[in-house]
Amino acid sequence: MTQPKESSIYGGAKPKLPKTPQLASEKPVPSKVTAPGILARKATGQKILALTAYDSPTARLVDEAGFDLILVGDSMANVVLGHATTLKISLDQIISATRAVKRAVDRPLVVADMPFGTYHISQEETLRNAFRLVREGGAQAVKIEGGQKRAHLVRALVDADIPVLGHIGLLPQSYNLRGGYRIQGRNLDGAEQLLEDGLALQDAGAFAVVLEGVPSQVATAITQRIDIPTIGIGAGDGCDGQILVFHDVVGLSVGPQPKFVRRYANLAEEIRKALDALAKDIQHGEFPSPEESYNYDGNLPEGWEDKE
Repeated sequence: MTQPKESSIYGGAKPKLPKTPQLASEKPVPSKVTAPGILARKATGQKILALTAYDSPTARLVDEAGFDLILVGDSMANVVLGHATTLKISLDQIISATRAVKRAVDRPLVVADMPFGTYHISQEETLRNAFRLVREGGAQAVKIEGGQKRAHLVRALVDADIPVLGHIGLLPQSYNLRGGYRIQGRNLDGAEQLLEDGLALQDAGAFAVVLEGVPSQVATAITQRIDIPTIGIGAGDGCDGQILVFHDVVGLSVGPQPKFVRRYANLAEEIRKALDALAKDIQHGEFPSPEESYNYDGNLPEGWEDKE
């Protein structure tokens, strides 16, 4: 009996199943998350769920888990590209990663980090680079680090119709200036400066602000004082939302983890086990099996391989 031909590398043709009509009410479509929508969360008390992603498969998983905001963060420099700091990531790399994320998701708000050096030279340069993130990358908002001294840039971006997520506290892009990753706001002067930074970003039009590496009491007080949502990372549970790095959460990052990270999986160990099993199967001739191989149609003629 002749075997049916395989129609593609994935195997034979799939049987056509009858379509079952479904009412629209049976499959509710989640509403699109927008920057004004994130801002409106402040009044509801509903926590903002945020996570990083740098590629399409990861972004799809984050979306399926119901997260509201995906940050294409400059942390990609550390967890994907292997750099020691975030300072090495380029604008083109963030644009490429943002494109990949945006291809996979529609519902979450996609925010792109502005890398080190892309908003430090002039207002015109800042706008030009942000336009590229939106137009070429598909970003729906951008994030820049800094408080009062960046407020004029936030205002210019908002005036140019680009939503801005602020970022104060521990600023990874200020690694060299501050001599490392240091918790901010541990004394009264520092706490007051953070509050002033938050208010400045609010007045400049930011739709929300990330508080990183801030004592929980200070972060809670700032959250209660300002009118825009706070998204914490290492800032306690009093913020309006939380964000973490995807690779830290699932156990794919290398090296010591910050105190504020909670691992929910150890994918690195699972991947090691899978690759070890694959290597052994190849060495012992157990992969690929006949079921994982393709057949020639008919019989090969004798001596076909000797023809010149």
